[in-house]
Amino acid sequence: MAGQKKTLLKVIILGDTGVGKTSLMQQFINGKFSQQYKATIGADFLPKDMSIDDKPVTMQIWDTAGQERFQSLGVAFYRGSDCCVLVYDVTNPKSFENLQSWRDEFLIQANIKDPDNFPFVVIGNKIDVEESKRLISSKKAQSLCSSLGNLPYFETSAKEAVNVDQAFDVVARSALQQEESMEFTDDYTDAVNIQVDGDSYANCGC
Repeated sequence: MAGQKKTLLKVIILGDTGVGKTSLMQQFINGKFSQQYKATIGADFLPKDMSIDDKPVTMQIWDTAGQERFQSLGVAFYRGSDCCVLVYDVTNPKSFENLQSWRDEFLIQANIKDPDNFPFVVIGNKIDVEESKRLISSKKAQSLCSSLGNLPYFETSAKEAVNVDQAFDVVARSALQQEESMEFTDDYTDAVNIQVDGDSYANCGC
């Protein structure tokens, strides 16, 4: 593995304010959880070096603000992403209902060329709460993921570090696969660019 070039993977975490996006990122990267809630302003990112099947990668995880007033910043932060993590709070039905809006907004803002095949991972966070406070069932979440193209789904507790590493392992693998497929496409884009529209054909000077 020594001497291998590291692949940079850009991952973005989206979801309503207060669902635990920052806590998930902090738990995964630093193994820490803070009880004090502080809303993210704009966006922030942290890197993590990993190895996926002996390939060295640096996962750059972008944590974004859930408040609507920051959503206009989306274009700058979303572009170039290799995977998008959609997070909701299992005790907050509104945050679950908004998942599809976050997904649709991301696809538009990030200008994804092949939206049907872009990797998303869905996380239902805060499963450490008592069962009576849980308002979104696993079945309901799995049904949504199935309707959106069989998206991978994890239930996590950022507080107790439940399933966090497992979820981000799938995120990293999905991002690497996307990055490699994009590299392959880019390599061949110029070589097979035979599209001729009316204007360019008329001006080609044949």
